[in-house]
Amino acid sequence: MTDRQAEEIDFSIMYATHRAFRRDLQRLAAAAEAGRGRASQALAGWENFSRQLHHHHSVEDAALWPQVEAKITGRPDAQQLMKDMEAEHAELGPRIDSVDAALHSTDPDLAARIEDLYQVMDNHFRHEEDSALPLIQEVLTPAEWRKFGLANARKFGLKGVANYVPWVLDGSTPAQEREFLGAFPPPVRVANKLFWQRSYAKKARWQS
Repeated sequence: MTDRQAEEIDFSIMYATHRAFRRDLQRLAAAAEAGRGRASQALAGWENFSRQLHHHHSVEDAALWPQVEAKITGRPDAQQLMKDMEAEHAELGPRIDSVDAALHSTDPDLAARIEDLYQVMDNHFRHEEDSALPLIQEVLTPAEWRKFGLANARKFGLKGVANYVPWVLDGSTPAQEREFLGAFPPPVRVANKLFWQRSYAKKARWQS
């Protein structure tokens, strides 16, 4: 860590978001196994998952990786890692489309398609957590990381943030909830407690 990094970057939001994506695909797999994969609640959960994942990766591509790439000139291994991140994002698109098509048809391979998507997504998240986040910790300052967070919030808009925060918290333990919300300013925590969680719960995604 350089002198200009007086504190370490807090990746709590990133880890919690990855956990939420894994959770949703596990729920979809369970629903499919129980014969409820095409029920309205599961489809609503899937549609939200798809939107969240597209948002997550598009903001990384636009506002995170370029910041990292600017700091790793002359470092072939790190540059290859950035290429890997881009390629892994691209691998997810066709698999999301495949699951979506299976959910809206009578495709008997729905469970296999969900499992394939989960494995590719999980491998990407593990690669990002094990390799890309340590690189980010090394080359970006906390202020630069916050710049990515602000780009994320702007792309979401208030309505999107109001859905994102309780979505991540869905099914979290008290400790996970404290860690995730602790990374946000107090107004976000208050709004979530008073309004957002209630609104999210009314959508009853994934409930049978």
